[in-house]
Amino acid sequence: MLSPHIVLARIAAHALILGVNPRCSSILVGVFVVWGVLTETSSVQALDVANPHASAAARRVLDFFHQLTARRDGRRIISGQFSDFGSGASLKIMEQIHDKTDRWPAIIGVDYADFPRGALTTDAPNQAALAYWKQGGLVTISAHLYNPANPKGGGFRDKGVHLEDLLTPGNETNRRWMQELATLADGLEALKTNGVVVLWRPFHEMNGGWFWWGGHEPAKFIQLWRQMFTYFSDERHLDNLLWVYAPNHGDHTAAYYAGDHFVDLVGLDAYTDSVDPGHIRGYEEVALLPKPFGFSEFGPHGPQNPPGDYDYRQFLAGMTNHFPKVRYFKAWNGRWGLGENRYTREFLNDPSILNREDLPRNLTAAE
Repeated sequence: MLSPHIVLARIAAHALILGVNPRCSSILVGVFVVWGVLTETSSVQALDVANPHASAAARRVLDFFHQLTARRDGRRIISGQFSDFGSGASLKIMEQIHDKTDRWPAIIGVDYADFPRGALTTDAPNQAALAYWKQGGLVTISAHLYNPANPKGGGFRDKGVHLEDLLTPGNETNRRWMQELATLADGLEALKTNGVVVLWRPFHEMNGGWFWWGGHEPAKFIQLWRQMFTYFSDERHLDNLLWVYAPNHGDHTAAYYAGDHFVDLVGLDAYTDSVDPGHIRGYEEVALLPKPFGFSEFGPHGPQNPPGDYDYRQFLAGMTNHFPKVRYFKAWNGRWGLGENRYTREFLNDPSILNREDLPRNLTAAE
């Protein structure tokens, strides 16, 4: 008999083919009853992981996020810090934060972009990610993707890209895009080999117009997300990934959501001193999605030239008072980060914050 997770994946695929929204749990449960292999309870559990073949380690990490969602008090917000892009990625900023606060952020973030070459690199980001994982930390990875429609490389802020060209086999843009996906998959596969679970955050801020993948018609973007998901999950068997949907705060924050079967966690990127609904918009829409929510990027001041004197206690107060569903955050680096601003010791030592030393010991244990 097929496992429940495989059955679920096949039913979801057929639902999409037939035009049935796979999020309609009542329809799916009815089908499960006919198949006689799943109960309503087990179908809900199976829906929790986007990739039905996710590893035990990936499921363990996602379960931990869901447990935080159920908490009423105590430590419930997982701390995180972005390290750097490409060859700049290292543990230096994490050590700086520890020297300043006596705490290790629970999550390290890295990015596969290699800006000097206008391409991607995975070596240094993977080294930092693996080292932090082995020390008991969690890992999130993003990629400022180069524009596959640009034969010269680079161009992550290019305009006028037609997503249909990426999705249609047989043209040069699609060929370059598939090479780019293969490079990403190779890097993520190296982490899989070492047992590292990755909170994979592709196409961030897709609801804005400043990256080539952003600001498109939502249905076409969703096809692009699902193309990557299918290639990574089914063809490359990357069962170590948890998929993070991360629009920028503002308008249309839920419009680009690819569906419950293609996303594990959700978030918002926001750069502001004022952590309240008047300055961070779109929370209600994303918080309604049935996934653990967090600030996938946060930085004080704004997107440019922060002074580095922010009182991080304001961020904690804002999350507590206005964004009660927050379960994780990742501060950006440089003068936005936890190593450069004020009262970060008080912030990371607050009883509501989970740092690396507070994570369960088995969360990053080898299988």
